[in-house]
Amino acid sequence: MAITAAMVKELREMTGAGMMECKKALTETDGNMDAAVDFLKKSGAAKAEKKASRIAAEGIARTATNGTDAVVVEVNSETDFVAKNELFQNFVQDIADKALASGLTGGKNGEDVEALVEKAALKDIIVEKTATIGEKLSFRRFQKVSGECVASYIHAGGKIGVLVAANGANDDACKEALANVAMQIAAMSPQYISRNDISADELAKIKDITLESALHDPASLPKPILNDLFAKGVEAFSDEDKKAYEEQKSNKFLFNFLSEGAKNILVELALSDKENISGNKIFAGLVEGRISKQLREICLMDQTYVKAEDGKQSVADYIKSVNKALVIAAMVRFEVGEGMEKKTENFAEEVAKQMNA
Repeated sequence: MAITAAMVKELREMTGAGMMECKKALTETDGNMDAAVDFLKKSGAAKAEKKASRIAAEGIARTATNGTDAVVVEVNSETDFVAKNELFQNFVQDIADKALASGLTGGKNGEDVEALVEKAALKDIIVEKTATIGEKLSFRRFQKVSGECVASYIHAGGKIGVLVAANGANDDACKEALANVAMQIAAMSPQYISRNDISADELAKIKDITLESALHDPASLPKPILNDLFAKGVEAFSDEDKKAYEEQKSNKFLFNFLSEGAKNILVELALSDKENISGNKIFAGLVEGRISKQLREICLMDQTYVKAEDGKQSVADYIKSVNKALVIAAMVRFEVGEGMEKKTENFAEEVAKQMNA
């Protein structure tokens, strides 16, 4: 029986297997689609272990909830094509359901994954799906949250999975509010629920980085401090920079006329006088302002609510407007492949390589 491109396409969509693997399976089974699926399972099972060293950084996130608990899982595949396959998506949802029922809490760094694989007998299932689909599949992580009210949200077809849990109320208005907050988390990627969740050490680190950043950007320093730096550093400028300074020192775009060498001289002077500059009230205010801006970006409660009609309402104020008793207890945001090495591919080259093979 002649094997057509349409048949190969149909089998690939059913299984997610590679193009040449599908063609071979159809050829071996004389075009019988069901037999071809079985052929892929049998031939792929022996190859599953060989895929262990491949990079699987694509995939999807899926969630499961029961009203007071919610779980999000991330399962990786080698290609985005497989991630869009219904067989793979159902497989990931099954893992999410099993994770919710397991009682395990998981974590962002893969905590409890081995325990869940053992408890839910997932090892053989993962091997079987790897064989059927034809790519390395990796159950990377899962995490559970609990509260009187929970919500989940999947964005971009599964590229981002979000959970949020709250206490204090669980009526329909609160559930809708949490769904909106989950979308906020997906879009704005906060690192903390509130400033109270930031440790003293982490806050000190943020302050130190902000201070150092300000000293490395002399153009943004308060005028009195900048004038003092120029007074000390202009003698070390090149003749061209000295001329530019004299001609443009009253111009707010002065730094556009200075060389990198001149700017570096000012930076070195600022760093050498870090202690005195840090004690300057104007500079301290500048640093605190920048820190406050950062905290508004990384803390959920401080962020501007994305649906705010006035463009100013914070998430904290939005939640209060729904129910003053409602308190966000936990949040999780999984972005598929974050922190992982990704394989770059040229599709035309891959097809040519397989055809030549």
